[in-house]
Amino acid sequence: MRRLLRPMPLALGLALFAAATSAADVTAPVKQVMDMTKYNWGTVDAEWKYIFDPAPLTGLYSKRFQAAYKEAAKHPAYDTENNEPGDPFGYDVVTNSQDGCPLEDIKIVPGAVKDGMTDVTVTFKMWTCIDEPQIKNSVSEVHFDVLVEDGKPVIDDIHRVADGERDSVLAEMQAIAKGGQ
Repeated sequence: MRRLLRPMPLALGLALFAAATSAADVTAPVKQVMDMTKYNWGTVDAEWKYIFDPAPLTGLYSKRFQAAYKEAAKHPAYDTENNEPGDPFGYDVVTNSQDGCPLEDIKIVPGAVKDGMTDVTVTFKMWTCIDEPQIKNSVSEVHFDVLVEDGKPVIDDIHRVADGERDSVLAEMQAIAKGGQ
């Protein structure tokens, strides 16, 4: 009987380790998106890193998000210099802006898992180059819905928070795909 009991604590320990590892990894795609976003707002001389370029799109986002983006991309917000269509947004979807300063005080905090989805909250200061203290010290808040798909964490939606209201980039892409905004 003793031999049967010993593997149970080991199996339980491995299961808890796997769960903890999975929970720790849930912020990985969000960190990559925020690294690109921070880079973009921190430099004026380098080329912009689009968070929806083919590699990040297929590596960091859910299949549902990818499909919505591809449909929305059929209705670009602008044309590029080489006459190729641009993306469906005319602004940075993370900062919800066309203007800004280098991002500071970025904090990424995973929340509870509900129905297989983890709400990862990101806060940052994006107006630090503005002299007015109220604007300079304002904190932006963005939520990322992260789920595990095909064994890895991916972003399923992005929600900007303004005046206590959360929007949805996924819903915005679906509206763009239908010809609206």
